Amino acid sequence: MTSSKKVEKPQGAYIKKGRLYVKAVFTGFRRGKRCAYVYKAKNKTLVPGQKRLNRVRIMWGKVTRAHGKSGGVRAKFNRNLPPKALGRRIRVMLYPSRI
Repeated sequence: MTSSKKVEKPQGAYIKKGRLYVKAVFTGFRRGKRCAYVYKAKNKTLVPGQKRLNRVRIMWGKVTRAHGKSGGVRAKFNRNLPPKALGRRIRVMLYPSRI
């Protein structure tokens, strides 16, 4: 979540990757990668590719730019992240790949 003096913008998130101290290497490789916020919902629904009902949901986003000097990045999500996502784990995937 990013904010200014008067307005909060909940579509973004700051992600800190553990034990990475070189900003240029980390963000250059991770920029454009997909990231996912995985959470459990109250009701079970049918998930694509699964045969049984499941409570797991995923909100997808994309790593956009660097944040700070210690390897953090900013990510933008398709739908706004809920307030309970603050401080929770966000998975950074290794695709799409340019290698």
